[in-house]
Amino acid sequence: MMQESIEKASHLIEALPYIRRFYGKTFVIKCGGAAMTDEQHMRNIMQDIALLHFCGIRVVVVHGGGKDISTLCEQLHIPTQFSNGLRVTDAATMEVVQMVLIGKTNMALVTALNQFGVKAVGIAGQDAACLKTKKIHQDQGMDLGFVGDYPTLDTTLINTLLGASFLPVIAPVGVDNEGRAYNVNADLAASAVAAALKAEKLIVLSDVNGVYANLQDPGTQIQTITVSTIKTWLKENRISGGMIPKLQACLQALEHGVINAHILDGNMTHSMLLEIFTDQGVGTQITH
Repeated sequence: MMQESIEKASHLIEALPYIRRFYGKTFVIKCGGAAMTDEQHMRNIMQDIALLHFCGIRVVVVHGGGKDISTLCEQLHIPTQFSNGLRVTDAATMEVVQMVLIGKTNMALVTALNQFGVKAVGIAGQDAACLKTKKIHQDQGMDLGFVGDYPTLDTTLINTLLGASFLPVIAPVGVDNEGRAYNVNADLAASAVAAALKAEKLIVLSDVNGVYANLQDPGTQIQTITVSTIKTWLKENRISGGMIPKLQACLQALEHGVINAHILDGNMTHSMLLEIFTDQGVGTQITH
């Protein structure tokens, strides 16, 4: 029993240099995938985020909600269509997007964080017009509807919340200059937030544990990959589906001042803590 306690203490000591290094730094965490529809997985992630917060890291959460959006669209008999990982969003789908992201998912995450003692606050692009975007007009000849392009941020509200020890939880609904709402891919929104805040890290939680050399073989996971390699793979079409916007988001963030990006499996218990606070890590780190 005593030996087990000593081993636990040694793990805390292993984390010490990382806690010291990241104290006062800003992390932007994008929460998405199946973990957002599984209550226990979601609570585990929020618990890990609470620990990061109380270690003195300035955490901002940006969340998706794609599976819940698809489920509600199906129930309402609204067709679902994707193009290169982006949801085609007509007026009816846009209403569903706002209902799910702002009315359901955002409040669920805020509530869970508050239960762990974090002062979390939910916001969307309409709040202080903090997430401005414009319509993506075409994607390979297809009109995507109310889908927003890579957004720009007014960081005043977010920095005000962080400065008062609140934790912002952002629903990726952007607005244009006329106040029209747009569905912004959560990965791209998280990238824009990380870039605007000059974050130390962008952490993307997904259903896959990082980047694989062979997309069909999890055993080929890559621990560290560079920006130049990702660009080459994208040009060679070695990346497909929902991983495209994730890697594009990471590239955008690193090209605008973010130090590192990570892609992790949100369904793996404590994947963030293992990636950030241990020597070995568990996911894929993207570097310059």
